[in-house]
Amino acid sequence: MAKKSKKQQQSGGTPATVALAAAGVTYAVHAYDHDPAHPSFGEEAAEAMGVSPERVFKTLVADIDGALTVAVVPVAGRLDLKSLAAAVGGKRAAMADPALAERTTGYVRGGISPLGQRKRLPTVLDASASGHATICVSAGRRGLEVELAPEDLAKLTNAVLAPIGRA
Repeated sequence: MAKKSKKQQQSGGTPATVALAAAGVTYAVHAYDHDPAHPSFGEEAAEAMGVSPERVFKTLVADIDGALTVAVVPVAGRLDLKSLAAAVGGKRAAMADPALAERTTGYVRGGISPLGQRKRLPTVLDASASGHATICVSAGRRGLEVELAPEDLAKLTNAVLAPIGRA
């Protein structure tokens, strides 16, 4: 996990929540008790918060033509790798090695946030996000989510909006 500053350690914040606070956008933090036995981090978050899985988005890291790219898609569906590659002008896409994704983002699997990453990666947000007033994404650790407007997420991550999710 990314090294925390003294301010982050004192506030209990993550790089994602610190980035949100610094940007001055409106957001809410939702904490829940993470169950390591649950088969899906995203579905667990939706269930624990009582939020529709269509509004809870997972952050995935893919390798597109040798470059890492972040995909943010609803937990209710799956990532369409071909559509992700097309959204960034690439040809071939595969899921990134989990250890490489963790080292690059500074977050652990199941807690990777599209915000406050150690190395800013190109980001694609599924177009379905724009159909919701707010969405939830990981706040940077398992059991912690942030809820914010999809427009704010797109702006803060310089995300491209594209239909990259599938049912």
